Amino acid sequence: MLDVAKMDATLPPPVAVEDVSLGTLLAACDAQTAAPLVFSYEGRTIRPGYHVTEVKAGQFAALDCGGNPEAWSEIFVQLWDVIDGDRTHMNAGKFAAIIRKVSEHVGLDLSARLTFEVSDGVAPMRLHCAGHPRMAEGRLAVDLSPRAASCKPRDRWLEEQKTSACCGPSTSKQPCCG
Repeated sequence: MLDVAKMDATLPPPVAVEDVSLGTLLAACDAQTAAPLVFSYEGRTIRPGYHVTEVKAGQFAALDCGGNPEAWSEIFVQLWDVIDGDRTHMNAGKFAAIIRKVSEHVGLDLSARLTFEVSDGVAPMRLHCAGHPRMAEGRLAVDLSPRAASCKPRDRWLEEQKTSACCGPSTSKQPCCG
């Protein structure tokens, strides 16, 4: 069993990425239905002919490396990054309609973790998490970041260390950074 007390706290913490939920992305799409929905990943912008090729919902139950039970819901949206004739980037309303059509058949949890699977049809598919949608240059822009692996017991331990060091005993004259 993993002994978190012996872990090296000098290792860099996991990449802090704020995952947006499917509901957050749909709300942004609903607010900007006519705007082109443009994803960026790995230093490039997705091509105008991209397709949403698959939307999957999963319920996961697992044990982490410390033997702790974990459970979560996750939605996977597969993007095929291709040029398709003279097509333009799909608008946010069309993306939302695709997701809602899937939800009618599959029942998507709007609060679920959202993962994008992206490939150009040649390179292997890569997993990404989505940043908060924002309007930029007349487009609804969503930055995708690689989804990194992490050690959940270590992540929890580091968070506890940060909180303990920050807040300290109640006699401290320093306010908690909470």
